[in-house]
Amino acid sequence: MLPDNEDCQGPFQSSPTGPWVAPPRPPARSSPAPQPTVVVRRRRRPVWSVVIFTLLVLGVGIRAYRDLSRPEAWVYWKESYFSPTMTSSVVAKIDLDSGTRARAALAIHGTIGTASASWLRERLDEAHLTAGDVVLVSSPGGNLEQALIMGEIIRARSLATAVGTTDASGKVTRSYCASACVLVYAGGSPRYGVEGSALGVHRFVNRAPGRDPVADAQRTTGAILNYMTKMGVSSSVIEAMSATRDIRWLEPAEALNMHLITDPIRDAQAAR
Repeated sequence: MLPDNEDCQGPFQSSPTGPWVAPPRPPARSSPAPQPTVVVRRRRRPVWSVVIFTLLVLGVGIRAYRDLSRPEAWVYWKESYFSPTMTSSVVAKIDLDSGTRARAALAIHGTIGTASASWLRERLDEAHLTAGDVVLVSSPGGNLEQALIMGEIIRARSLATAVGTTDASGKVTRSYCASACVLVYAGGSPRYGVEGSALGVHRFVNRAPGRDPVADAQRTTGAILNYMTKMGVSSSVIEAMSATRDIRWLEPAEALNMHLITDPIRDAQAAR
């Protein structure tokens, strides 16, 4: 027997109950069972589906190239995203009718371009104008089709129109509206006649090459007549337009008789 005070470092250890016992052996590690190899076979796409997809991509690409290669397409994108032909400013309060009510206004000026209708819609959304507020126009004219759409947008929102600009204090000053701008102005309800401002009309000419000028003139005249009638303007304005290719400046009384001006402002705060 070994002495009680001897430190045993052998393979046996002392049991608390007396006899020497061997320490428990760790369980034997079993090697993992080999996993079965799974072979995934990828199905090949049919050749005809690849060919059809390629043809579709080429077709869309060719059509997009043809659309964007036209000069008017590039002009539209340029005006839409880089350099619009018109500018605008929001006026918190203007007084057009002897101080009976101060109205908010969006003043737009510049040449009407190929993307001016969508530009106007965005500017009106940003200005948060409500029915009865005013669109102040000041323009030498421009694109006929866009002017018609702009007038429709103004009428759909029940906005008034006036020809003029504003100074730093918000005071309305006289200006002019000629050619296609008159169609934009006609979209307002009511249409204020600012004292000193001018409305100019003339015959519209389609300069597209290779087209029948007589047929184009008839279609254009018919479209303008339908539009003006819808806006409550007399057909006599068409006669004034057709009379000359140069700008004809309408007298205030003449524009009033044509119902182009509906609310003349005789004591307006217009700068002379």
